Amino acid sequence: MSRGHLILARRYKTQIGEIDLISIKRGRIAFIEVKRRDSREACEASITPRLRQRVRRASDLWLARHERYQRHQLGFDIVFVMPWRWPVYIPNGL
Repeated sequence: MSRGHLILARRYKTQIGEIDLISIKRGRIAFIEVKRRDSREACEASITPRLRQRVRRASDLWLARHERYQRHQLGFDIVFVMPWRWPVYIPNGL
């Protein structure tokens, strides 16, 4: 929210997978994966091809259920949360 995003959903769960955050900012829908680990390296290692695929499939399902957002630009972003550091936001990191 501090980056100007309006949160549309938190922990959106489907049979396919879960999306941590879904937000909109200036006509762009962001499907955001949040990873909390002890280091950036551990955060990066947790982003697997299987995770990417699950988030993308779940986003397809969310878009099918929310037709008004289907024509928006899409992004698949990541937020890394580590102790004693500011969160790291990576647009289109997925």
